[in-house]
Formats: sequence, structure tokens, C-alpha cells
Amino acid sequence: MKYVFLLILTVCSEFMNAQTQIIAHRGFFQSNPSTTENSLEALKNAQDLKVYGSEFDVRMTADGILVVNHDEHHAGMEVSESSLAKLRTARLANGEELPTLEQYLEMGKRVIGVKLIVELKPAKTKILEDMMVQKALQLVSKTKTEEQVEFISFSLNICREIKNREPRYPVHYLNGDLSPQQLKLENVDGLDYHYKILLEKHPEWIAEARKLGLMTNSWTVNDIETYKKLKSMGIDFVTTNIPDQLINL
Repeated sequence: MKYVFLLILTVCSEFMNAQTQIIAHRGFFQSNPSTTENSLEALKNAQDLKVYGSEFDVRMTADGILVVNHDEHHAGMEVSESSLAKLRTARLANGEELPTLEQYLEMGKRVIGVKLIVELKPAKTKILEDMMVQKALQLVSKTKTEEQVEFISFSLNICREIKNREPRYPVHYLNGDLSPQQLKLENVDGLDYHYKILLEKHPEWIAEARKLGLMTNSWTVNDIETYKKLKSMGIDFVTTNIPDQLINL
């Protein structure tokens, strides 16, 4: 009887581990037309949905403040060439001020079950990228969100810098140009590639990554059939604008 119980427990554990987890892309903002991506409201919506994690984009202002914004510009102002005060003269579409990373982390830790997927955007120089990494890690420590954060980036330098400074944090590479074997040599924890790369160009990479002990994610999966294909291939995560639809599958 004890053997049967342990067998059932093992099978259930493996089944749960095999489930594809859902990450809300720039928060969950499609639930309401007035919600803005990368806003604090979008983060709260993702928390309410109880997805695995909420992804958001981080850039650095001219005065060295890390803010949550996807594009290089906010209301026509280049983020990297503008102060936080100047950027905040223009509000988000939902009326919020442009949020800082510190605000996002503080709100994120209210729901510890939802991971905070921090995308550090590439900067113009390595020095600026290294400064972004340093500031981001300091804020994680300050807000005591060490157990919640995971990092992603299109910049291999940023990925390397995070792992060099804080090896404990999960780091996934976004650019799609490195094989699982190359990523393993770079000491990053996984790949996070556009779904077309994993479905059309290199469908073998998901299985290869798994054999190497790397995690796999794909963006931006906004189609149910695409999600089902990736899930059948054993992908660990998908990042999506429709988390409410995929989480119920």
C-alpha cells in the first residue's frame, strides 16, 4: 500500500511539473479597454488572475531611475534622455503616473504567489546596461522580492551580468539566436524565444533544452492553437496577452 501511495505521489508530481505555466505579457491589460500595459493596474489584474507570473519591461531614465515602460519613448520623450520628473508630465492612458521599478516590485510582493518577470531592456552601452543590472538587483534586495523575481533580456551582456552578480536568480535569454547548448555554456537558465523560432525554425530546441536542464518559454503566444502545439512539445511557459483564456485550458 505504501508503495502504491508513493507511486501515485510521484506520478502526480511529474504531471504537475509537466504543466505549461502562463505568464501575463506586460501584465493583464486586455480585460478592460481602459487598462494600460505595464501599468500597476495591469499587474494587479495578473495577480487577481493567479497566473504563474507577470512580465514587465524596464528602462533607465537620464537621472538613473529604473521605470516600467516597453518602448524607447514615452509620450514622445526618449526615456534614456529624459528625467523621471519630465517623463511624469505625461500620464499613462489609464491615468497612472509612469511607474518606477521600485513601485512595481512593492506592489508585486503583495501577492507572493505570482512571479515578477523583469525584462531589462538593452541600453546604448555596456556601462549603462551594467548600471541597470546593479540598480535592479539593489531594488530587489530593498523590496525583499528575491524569491519572486526572474529576469529576461534581449541583451546577452545583461544576462551575463545578472548571473555574475547574483547567480541565484533565474535568467532567460530572449533574442532567439543561440542554441540550448550555447545557452548552457553561457550559464543562463533557459531560453525565451518567439514562438515561430520554436515551431518553424528550430522545433528541436525545446527537447534539447530539457535534456540540458534548461527552462523553456515562448512569446507572445496569443493564439490557442499555437499554445496547444507548444504545450504538446513540452514547453515550460508561454507569455501571452490572453492569459485568461489560456489558463483555463
